[in-house]
Amino acid sequence: MEFGVTASQIDEVGFVVHAENLGYRFCWVYDSQLLASNPWAVLALLAQQTRMMAIGTGVAVPGLRLAPVTANGIATINRLAPGRTFLGIGTGNTAMRTLGQRPMRVADFDEYLRVVRGLLDGEEVEYTLDGTTSTIQFQNIQRGYVDLTAPIPIHVGGFGPRAQALAGRRGEGLITGIPRGGTISAARENAARGAAEAGRSFDGFRTMALVNLVMLEDGESLSSSRVIEECGSSIMANVHYLVDVHRETGVAPPDYVLPIWDDYLAFHRSRDARRSHLEMHRSHYAFLDPDEAKFVTPEIIREFTICGHPEEVAERIHQLEREGLDGMVFALAPDQQYRVIEDFARRVMPLL
Repeated sequence: MEFGVTASQIDEVGFVVHAENLGYRFCWVYDSQLLASNPWAVLALLAQQTRMMAIGTGVAVPGLRLAPVTANGIATINRLAPGRTFLGIGTGNTAMRTLGQRPMRVADFDEYLRVVRGLLDGEEVEYTLDGTTSTIQFQNIQRGYVDLTAPIPIHVGGFGPRAQALAGRRGEGLITGIPRGGTISAARENAARGAAEAGRSFDGFRTMALVNLVMLEDGESLSSSRVIEECGSSIMANVHYLVDVHRETGVAPPDYVLPIWDDYLAFHRSRDARRSHLEMHRSHYAFLDPDEAKFVTPEIIREFTICGHPEEVAERIHQLEREGLDGMVFALAPDQQYRVIEDFARRVMPLL
């Protein structure tokens, strides 16, 4: 099992370097234009400051830029950090919804991935823009403005069966979430089915997950104010996603969120409808909205996190590893991230 961290701000480079020194193996850089720094600028700095850590987007959003632009961006980073660059890419949950838009449809996402993968493989690809289809390819790459020599794996974000199958069809890895993406075993089965349908090998396919972590101190309970503050923003980011899906599709929420569901929907409806998409997502993995703290109950924490004392956390990680999980990233609020990664490195990593 490999462990990673996230970066959302351009001045978090020092934090990522510190994580690398503690033994964290990779970093996801957020792509959310109204909530985070520009990912390509952050990645360029990380490429210069880190030595061995794998770096990439977690996740790039196709609705924000053309497929050739995304391919160019990650191939440019690969020029700075060849062999340790990856492209994490998803349909764009928060980044699109803060614009008042929906994430990209899976069929369009499939086409987008086809173009990006082909370009990164150095191929000529058919590309359609504004109704006109042309053949495109990276040109004059011997000039060194990008690096296509060192392979750039694509890790596809997927929480549902169709997107997870698409990861197997187009990618070298899957990025999912716990518990939002279902069980790791089921997610991998979906990805393996996609790979088989496309005639691709599933050997070496990697499964990564965004995880909410709570490590209890001696005598501490899940109702402590420290615990609620530490994991609250991450838990509510998952609740926000479920609310958006429910509003757009009418799909009922999973059982694990039912204890707070009706009360949260009533609270959400009480906000200004024209600004609700801004109010709901502004705390995204950054801080716990004081108005939402009451929804972070011990029962919800238990469902949404890997929680417990170090031995319990280690055993849960071993279980996920047996299911096929290869790596996990901890979703941390900026004002807690140093302490949490240090505590985990000191208290849990030696048990693994």
